[in-house]
Amino acid sequence: MDTRFRDYGAERRASVRAFYQLNHRHQCVDFVRAKRREFLSLDRRRMGVWEALGFLDTLVDDSDPDTELSQLAHLLQTAQAIRAAGQPEWFQLTGLLHDLGKVLCLWGEPQWAVVGDTFPVGCRFDERVVFAEYFTDNPDWGDPVYGTANGLYEPGCGLDQVLMSWGHDEYLYRVLRDHLPREALAIVRYHSFYAAHSQGAYQHLMNEQDRADFHWVRAFQPYDLYSKAEDPPDVAALAPYYRELVDRHLPAELQW
Repeated sequence: MDTRFRDYGAERRASVRAFYQLNHRHQCVDFVRAKRREFLSLDRRRMGVWEALGFLDTLVDDSDPDTELSQLAHLLQTAQAIRAAGQPEWFQLTGLLHDLGKVLCLWGEPQWAVVGDTFPVGCRFDERVVFAEYFTDNPDWGDPVYGTANGLYEPGCGLDQVLMSWGHDEYLYRVLRDHLPREALAIVRYHSFYAAHSQGAYQHLMNEQDRADFHWVRAFQPYDLYSKAEDPPDVAALAPYYRELVDRHLPAELQW
């Protein structure tokens, strides 16, 4: 990994460490189950992709140590890197959409419940999760079930059976799961699960389908990470191409 990126030891953005203190303290089994009940009915509003992207133009991710550009800028940088590499349309579209679940902030959700690296809850927290030392403040830490390696789960059960920390990944996966190919949905659902796709953690919970899916998650990761630059993309110039791409593959409105 390029050491210029994901350098959590650097103090470029003091908010990052404070973000993970809150995230690791509160992301427990009860919290995740409550948020899934609250949001996964997808009954809050109907909204098109470009309306959602417009909101992200106002949002800077507090968990990201690499950039202070808006999330719209980040999504366009990612999509453009994928496009420049000659990747297929579904991959380009995934680059444009992958962080769109951060519209959860529209409904007053704090960023520690929306963004940042994801990880399983209901089993032992792996030390390869970023800032794992903050898990000692989590109510599930040391629980006689949740504190064991398998916790609530059977070995090899597959990640579809695992409760992941709550945030934009699972939310957007549910919004898009009837509209994108499996490979794209795996990217959307697990692109923030760095402990697994970059560090090899939680392999004991995965099945063969997860391992096949993670080929695409890992293929996506360099475009997500290394496309970041301080110069914002020209939204007006790029919008026509991506509007047409969205219109070809998605309905005019999605249920959020």
